[in-house]
Amino acid sequence: MNEILLRIDGMTCDGCAQHVQRALAAVPGVLHAEVSYPESRAQVDTQVAAPEALIAAVKAKGYGARMEEPPGGGCANQTTAGRAAQTPLRICVIGSGGAAFAASIRATEEGARVTMIERGVTGGTCVNVGCVPSKIHIQAAHIAHVRAMSPFDRAVSSGAGGPAVNGAALAAMRAERVGDLRKAKYEDVLAAIPGIDLVRGDARFLDGSRIEVALTEGGTREVAFDAAFVAAGAAPSIPPIDGLDATPYWTSTDALASGDIPAHLAVIGASVVALELAQAYLRLGSRVTLLARSTLLSKEDPRIGEELQSILESDGMRIVRPCVPKRITHDGSQFIIDLDAESVRATHLLVATGRAANTAGLELDRVGVRTDASGAIAVDDRLRTSASNIYAGGDCSTMPEYVYVAAAAGTRAAINMTGGEATLDLSIVPAVVFTDPQVATVGLDERAAHAAGLTTETRELSLEYVPRALANFDTRGFIKIVAEAGSGRLLGVQALAPQAGELIQTAAVALRARMTVDDLAAQLFPYLTMVEALKLCAQTFRKDVTQLSCCAG
Repeated sequence: MNEILLRIDGMTCDGCAQHVQRALAAVPGVLHAEVSYPESRAQVDTQVAAPEALIAAVKAKGYGARMEEPPGGGCANQTTAGRAAQTPLRICVIGSGGAAFAASIRATEEGARVTMIERGVTGGTCVNVGCVPSKIHIQAAHIAHVRAMSPFDRAVSSGAGGPAVNGAALAAMRAERVGDLRKAKYEDVLAAIPGIDLVRGDARFLDGSRIEVALTEGGTREVAFDAAFVAAGAAPSIPPIDGLDATPYWTSTDALASGDIPAHLAVIGASVVALELAQAYLRLGSRVTLLARSTLLSKEDPRIGEELQSILESDGMRIVRPCVPKRITHDGSQFIIDLDAESVRATHLLVATGRAANTAGLELDRVGVRTDASGAIAVDDRLRTSASNIYAGGDCSTMPEYVYVAAAAGTRAAINMTGGEATLDLSIVPAVVFTDPQVATVGLDERAAHAAGLTTETRELSLEYVPRALANFDTRGFIKIVAEAGSGRLLGVQALAPQAGELIQTAAVALRARMTVDDLAAQLFPYLTMVEALKLCAQTFRKDVTQLSCCAG
């Protein structure tokens, strides 16, 4: 194989370079062509094409071309490995969230040149409209709740009238902290890595080696790639309810940007986002009505939804289920939500019924990338799609929608795009719902274990038997362990408990180590901690913990 270098005259922009590149690639015998506008240079790998044919093809497009000596002089006949040593692998990353940044950073560490395409705000869902602003909102609601109501009210007074909530000030605090984190963790990181070029605009695939970007500032730009990673994220999915589109409803993005504290907030949905925001607004002073199609957190163990509903209702939330809104209108001051048995009126409406992958405009069918019915990109454990040089990860893929999974996917995809072999094991993924008490799960629940053909033995421990919960005067919730019958091998843990998110990683490590309930029960756990609940629950497989002293081993 020969490498031919040409000096190109007359190019005025990157678009010119793309025209020349296509002309060269069309010459019979050309294996690969790359044209650089800044360098006024073309590099062509060919088996049989003569330099004269290449020069003629360039001139036919209105540009000048002449032969150029390879760097350092000498013979222009080089191997593919020699070209790779001079020309970095070109990787295009669509998106700028956790998965996109992890992939871009690792790819540059492997020597690739990355073009990152972002149509909106840098940083993706987590820092801008998801994890970070929601946890700020939830923490503010927790502070308001503690100041208004505490099991220690007899000893620590909250003051007359309870807390005063300034919604506008809270919104400003959220926006400021989000901006700080976006700058420190995304924009500053991007500026410090010269191997990543950020292009702002909407991307769509032209073919298996080119992406067209409709630039935010106007016009278009073509980006050539050897491999691409799609991390376009997801957006709120809105159900087709009659009249809804004509109303000023909130999505989760709106609810986390607003400075309003609604007098009465109606929430459609019963999954993670719906429950977190519904409880947060309840604690900030809103009257809240939750409209659920079925049970709360219906994908989890049914006990979690049942117990969490009881807790939320005891806090003052009204929960209507099962129900499906038939029609929604807005009369200028309030929403009217028509159900089968009644009409619910509220000053504000939050629709939190899930999220859908941002893949509609990418024209993935052009390059043979398969998606599921919801538009999510199907990937394997190496993050490969159905197109050989296109990878995907994060919320636009069929993977679990957690930012830590997305980041792990981005890193592994980058390793694979640059010639390595890395897999992402999703057999043990801890998850947390940031209600209070929190829901934390890992591994299999009983339904999933039985569906996998496993025979189980389970134990559920009320927090009334956990010393730290007693010391906190907060015994809401339970810990549940699912084990394999006979062997006692841990299969899964489900927790509904204050700060359950802080204990679930211990359960994940125990599952990864293939521990049994006896192994877990024999471990040393610090006293007084909530994570000790795992040990106590494991002990119930062999003992009656009500007959043990506080820290019996």
